[in-house]
Amino acid sequence: IGIVSRLTDQKGFDLIAYIMDELCQDSVQIVALGTGDERYENMFRHFDWKYHGKVSAQIYYDESMSHRIYAASDAFLMPSLFEPCGLSLRYGTLPIVRETGGLKDTVEPYNEFEGTGTGFSFSNYNAHEMLSTIRYAEHIYYDKKREWNKMVDRAMAKDFSWSNSARQYEEMYNWLIGE
Repeated sequence: IGIVSRLTDQKGFDLIAYIMDELCQDSVQIVALGTGDERYENMFRHFDWKYHGKVSAQIYYDESMSHRIYAASDAFLMPSLFEPCGLSLRYGTLPIVRETGGLKDTVEPYNEFEGTGTGFSFSNYNAHEMLSTIRYAEHIYYDKKREWNKMVDRAMAKDFSWSNSARQYEEMYNWLIGE
C-alpha cells in the first residue's frame, strides 16, 4: 500500500495512526512518502522502526520517487477528511479512499456483484471502517486476483484529462444551445 501525501490532519493520518498496529498484523507492506506535521512524520518513523520490513517511512518529498511508489504499489491509501481534488488512476494502483470531494467523484467503489468499480471506498471518517475497507481490498487482491486485475484495467481506462473534460463541456454547451 502506497501513501504519497502531505502529512497533515486533512489527509486522515489520525485514522492511520489508530489502526496501524492492527493493519501491520495483516499481509501488507506500507510505504509512506511525504513531509508535514512533525507528529505524523514521527508516527511513520516509529512504525518503520517497529515494523521494519513491513513499513517504510520516507520522510521527504521527491517527484520521481512519488511516481515510482504509485507505479510499484498495488493499492494507494488516501483517507482524507476533505479533499477537493480527485485521483489519477493511470498507474493501475487501486485507490482506497474516504468518500469525500474529488475522491468520491473519481473513484467508483468496487461492486463484486456487478463486476464494476475502480477502487475501494468508505463513507464515514472512522478508523475501523477504513481498516475494514483495507481488509476487503486485501481479500480481493489475494483471493480474487482475476477480479482485482479487471478493476486495474477499468481504472487505467478512465480518462480524467483536461482534453476529456473540455470535450464533455463542449458537448454540454452544444446540447444547451440546441446543436
